[in-house]
Amino acid sequence: VYTALGNGNMAWSPCILPLSLCSIISGHLSNPSLSLCYRIFGVVLIIVDVVLVIVDLSLPSRSRGVGEALETVSLLIALFFLADVLLRVYVEGFKVYFSSRLNSIDACIVIITLGVNMIYTFSDLNGPSLIPRVVTFLRFLRIIILVRIFRLASQKKELEKVTRRMVSENKRRYQKDGFDLDLTYVTDRVIAMSFPSSGKQALYRNPIREVARFLDTKHEDHYKVFNLCSEKGYDPQFFHYRVERVFIDDHNVPSLEDMLKYTASVREWMAADPRNVIAIHCKGGKGDYIYPRRYTNMCVCVLQSRYVGYYEVMKTKFNRQLPPERSLKIKSIRIHSIGLPKGYEDCPFYFWFNTSFIENNKLFLSREELDNPHKAKTWDLYKEDFGVTLFFTDP
Repeated sequence: VYTALGNGNMAWSPCILPLSLCSIISGHLSNPSLSLCYRIFGVVLIIVDVVLVIVDLSLPSRSRGVGEALETVSLLIALFFLADVLLRVYVEGFKVYFSSRLNSIDACIVIITLGVNMIYTFSDLNGPSLIPRVVTFLRFLRIIILVRIFRLASQKKELEKVTRRMVSENKRRYQKDGFDLDLTYVTDRVIAMSFPSSGKQALYRNPIREVARFLDTKHEDHYKVFNLCSEKGYDPQFFHYRVERVFIDDHNVPSLEDMLKYTASVREWMAADPRNVIAIHCKGGKGDYIYPRRYTNMCVCVLQSRYVGYYEVMKTKFNRQLPPERSLKIKSIRIHSIGLPKGYEDCPFYFWFNTSFIENNKLFLSREELDNPHKAKTWDLYKEDFGVTLFFTDP
């Protein structure tokens, strides 16, 4: 099935029916999936410890065995949290870790509650030498353990970080100066990032306030954000109204006209001040970013790479002007060595092209130029000689 989309753009797709110890520890903590389990385990321990304290305080006439068991488990949990803080300081660095107020409060809670645990565990509340007032005081100290529930705020923050890392596992992250964002510098003046989000989506994507803080810190008054997502936007006030939108559907391509307008706007902004930078994002953060003097391989779809090539032709051959429009009629489509098992996906491959760039009324697309077959993991199905040829005639 092929679809005419205006401006010469066409989309087509077939449809098929039914090390060292420290290095090891650091590596494990930086692994998103392992870290997620670790953080969930920490939250469970906090809840268990709070329950143990409540049970302990509600049993004034407890037996020695029960009391020792509760105290020992609580002490072990406290030691686990101390190790957790020390490992995070090691991985993140002392200065970076304690630059966060929440981390500092968290460390204080861990140390204080550990001290209380040790005093309470190694004091014999049933011993004859302890007067009632001392026993009451020690039980009061035990209540302090309940402040550990405030560690949940710290654990929530860590869980959010881990979730974002899992979402952007195959992409670069900016992890410096207290920032942890799905963001990277393509050049010194070009920043690519995932969608600045709020609400529930901020759990696994870049929080918009944190993105704004990063840009205001690193490039105050000298940045402009380009939103290449047509599906959703955000309040431009976060970025001091320096936001420009280019409406591109997810996993699709822009019109040639939009490409030219966008790159012209980028050139104008960059030329205004040598300190100016641009921050670009699409919906997921893996899309194609076109920069006037160079293009990168940051493409999630090979069809987007093809359109970067189209832009290069418009720049060099047509002086950044639209090419002459050309109407063509598809005469036939030939699929080479399809060899797909029956019922393999609803849309095994797809591609876009623009008729203005068709030569000799023929377009051949190899396996590496088709979306889905271009991925190495599919090459057991799509053999090396797989491809598609389109034949055209004048209307």
